Amino acid sequence: MTPLPRLLLLTDRSQLPPGRDLVGAVADCVAAGLEAVVLRELDLPTDERLALAGRLVAVGATVIAARTWFDGLAGVHLASHQTDLDAHSAPFHGRSCHDEAEVRRAGGEGASYVTISPVAPSASKPGYGPALGVAGVRRAAALAGEVPVFALGGIDARNAAAMRGAGAHGVAVMGPVMRADDPADIVAGLLKELT
Repeated sequence: MTPLPRLLLLTDRSQLPPGRDLVGAVADCVAAGLEAVVLRELDLPTDERLALAGRLVAVGATVIAARTWFDGLAGVHLASHQTDLDAHSAPFHGRSCHDEAEVRRAGGEGASYVTISPVAPSASKPGYGPALGVAGVRRAAALAGEVPVFALGGIDARNAAAMRGAGAHGVAVMGPVMRADDPADIVAGLLKELT
């Protein structure tokens, strides 16, 4: 996936408002300019996740599967300490990172990108942290070198531009979009801040 978009959406259908479905929410986001999603939904059986991935591709999303490499998708996003999947088996892979050591390791493993989190307090994972802030994003970006960094955790339109200013390639977001009555509006606001 080249070039990388400035915004990654991580899915979590459990956070959707009543009456919303994940494919419809992602379709609305794609219409607002979203390019790529990291498909989580790790509670689903493999065949159901793969079918869901296909439906997301059908609405125009580039799909990266969390933790599992599915042939035909854009890539895989590995957990911070995941070792059950050879990173080199996927032509494109990202890695979750939470500290400087993990950023260094991901770069050494040839990660295509990394997420660094949490960069701010997050409603999706309250109490998870401490928040790394702009300074933490700046350090991660410096350590990552040529590997693009996405700031994750507590991201919204108020802090997205600051994360880019600190050296992040872009931002990754889950809760604010998944919980929104109008997810397209949230995506449009984030994209405006990231350009």
